[in-house]
Amino acid sequence: MIELPDLAAGGLTVGTLSALALAGGLLRLRRQQTRQRAEIAALRTQLDGSLRAFTAEVEHLAARRVPAAAQRVAHPHLEVPGPLQPLTAGTPLGIALENVVLALQAEVAAQRTRVDAAAQAGMRGATREIQAALYRLQDALRGLQQRYDDPELTQTLFRLDHENEQSLRRAQVAAVVCGAWVGLAREESHLVDAVTGGQARLAGYQRVKVHNHLEAGTALVSHAVEPVAIIVAELLDNALRHSAPDTDVVVGLEHVHHGVCVTVDDAGLGMTQDERERAQRLVAGDAPILLTDLGDPPRMGLAAIGRLTRQFDLGVDVSSASPYGGVRAVLRVDSHLLTRIDPDRRPPAASAPRTTRTTRKGTPDRPAAPTAHAYGTEVAASDPARHHGPLDADGLPQRRRRGRAAVPAQERAQDRVQDHAEAGTPRPAARRPEEAAAALGALQSGTAAARSGAAEAPAGAADHDTDQTDDEGGAAR
Repeated sequence: MIELPDLAAGGLTVGTLSALALAGGLLRLRRQQTRQRAEIAALRTQLDGSLRAFTAEVEHLAARRVPAAAQRVAHPHLEVPGPLQPLTAGTPLGIALENVVLALQAEVAAQRTRVDAAAQAGMRGATREIQAALYRLQDALRGLQQRYDDPELTQTLFRLDHENEQSLRRAQVAAVVCGAWVGLAREESHLVDAVTGGQARLAGYQRVKVHNHLEAGTALVSHAVEPVAIIVAELLDNALRHSAPDTDVVVGLEHVHHGVCVTVDDAGLGMTQDERERAQRLVAGDAPILLTDLGDPPRMGLAAIGRLTRQFDLGVDVSSASPYGGVRAVLRVDSHLLTRIDPDRRPPAASAPRTTRTTRKGTPDRPAAPTAHAYGTEVAASDPARHHGPLDADGLPQRRRRGRAAVPAQERAQDRVQDHAEAGTPRPAARRPEEAAAALGALQSGTAAARSGAAEAPAGAADHDTDQTDDEGGAAR
């Protein structure tokens, strides 16, 4: 039988052991809580650091990356900064931020294209109205030229017509840049006439020296005549504007393996490498042309060339330097845009430079001389391309006759009277104003008589009209 002291001692022992076990459990629990608090503190610190890093990345995205990405749409040479923390790249956060940048660029580019398309549409409508008004003014000036005999008034009307033609050319270039058609329907024309037609649209065209090395009769198909004339005019305008006024601009017409090349060399300032690359991108016509890329005010010459090269399958290169120190521009016209015109039945304009290509007999090919008109003046062959000819005492182009039936009424091509059929014939002495007025009156009376006679002739007979050459025009580089 267990005694009471032994029972008490056993209970005390059990209680002591239980207390010790409970104390150990409490100690372990406290240590675990301490570790958990430390881990929570560490996680909180880490979370705060991540939150600060994420906030910094978002601020960097808004302040630096987004503006740079928007600017890069218009200026591809700009660099878009990367993430603020390089370790972010490739992580889900970095990928998400990069997607934000790409989506922004795509939307900015789309909106920019829409806005530019709307601006081009508005400009096309404006230039159409301007061209129509200028054509009406040109008809009115031509009527005044035929109506009045006073030499001084005639010279004034010529100058006004030149200014009007310059405005017409600028409106045409602006319309082409905005996606409009070239606006003139032409028939097949000698290539040399298209080149001299582009030359005749410029101020300072006397500085242009054309060397024709083409085979006689080399011509353009109808839909390529006006584009070639516009491109040549723009290339020559750049050459004339960016070279000294006492230097020449040399133009060469050469046959190549795949067609014909028109080479324009100037002795101007030339271009830097960046300018040359930008100009080549514009004239190549590979990328869409936006008005906002052309500066303020817009410089549309090269942009118009780019539009035409893409539309009519022409090639233009401005990446080479000229041997004269300036820029060399080369227009390539492939064989499918070329045709042949019999130079005996339909010779080039009398003012066009004669070809230097020799025939089998070793003599230069020479187109037939212009035929003599009934009133004693010589008439160059009817040709849709504009070109320049002899000048009067004030340095302005003279008028010539052309067949109205051969050239559409919409075309504003204007030709010149040739004083003599053969080159080298001495020019007659200048007449007094009274004599000039009398001669001009007789010429206009004869023209009126010829028109009335032509009205009674069978259908298809070509009557002749007087016209004036357009020589001035300009487009900034």
